[in-house]
Amino acid sequence: MAILVFIIGTIMGSFFNVCIYRIPRGESISYPPSHCVGCNHKLAALDLVPIFSYIFLRGKCRYCGERISWQYPLVELLTGGLYVGLYMKFGMDMHLLFYGILVSILIIISVIDMNHSIIPPSLVIIGSVCAIFFNIMGWGRPFLDGIYGALAGAGVIILMDLMALVFFKKQGMGGGDMKLMAMIGLFMGLKYVLLSMLFSIYIGGIIFIILMIMGKIQKTEYIPFGPFLSIGTLVSLFAGAQIIAWYSATFL
Repeated sequence: MAILVFIIGTIMGSFFNVCIYRIPRGESISYPPSHCVGCNHKLAALDLVPIFSYIFLRGKCRYCGERISWQYPLVELLTGGLYVGLYMKFGMDMHLLFYGILVSILIIISVIDMNHSIIPPSLVIIGSVCAIFFNIMGWGRPFLDGIYGALAGAGVIILMDLMALVFFKKQGMGGGDMKLMAMIGLFMGLKYVLLSMLFSIYIGGIIFIILMIMGKIQKTEYIPFGPFLSIGTLVSLFAGAQIIAWYSATFL
């Protein structure tokens, strides 16, 4: 079953690549059919096999030789791996679908934010509506826990932004980050959205310092924070309960 889940994940990842490319450009995700962005040639079925087409084509379009971004197989592989992780954690349960929606949206948003420094509000709205529906139906988080999580997630981002304005005289976080954390809170609930935020700050801070040391960015330069929010959320989702249990047993 895990193999089937992985295959489904890679197929979904292939679709996510379409979303990642087209949504920031305001294009339809359903029409026209998949085509090479270099020569616009319609892709055949053999060109669209997740991961394997990239390998067999050696990362190039078979029609014009245009190089295919490594992003495509990476997103497919990442989606398949995360879907398997969800299956191993939740089994064939409604929580698999519930958190599968969250993971899917986080993947799309993260890559778009890295490429364009934007978080499309349409994706946040879709995720929020799905989370609220699942919570009301009793298939996700307790409804009030989701609401508290959304308020806490947005509130922390607003607080961080205010602190940046006071101490650094510039905006620290964007409105998209606030909306994203509110959506994440609906999925994760109060306790785990705060844990997600904590992990995001740690991971983002470490990566930022490493990039500065390497000379890749300047101290005053802005880097998209959406991917770090997503990584922190995934850590909280897959290991949050264990980390809280370890912390409680060790320090409390």
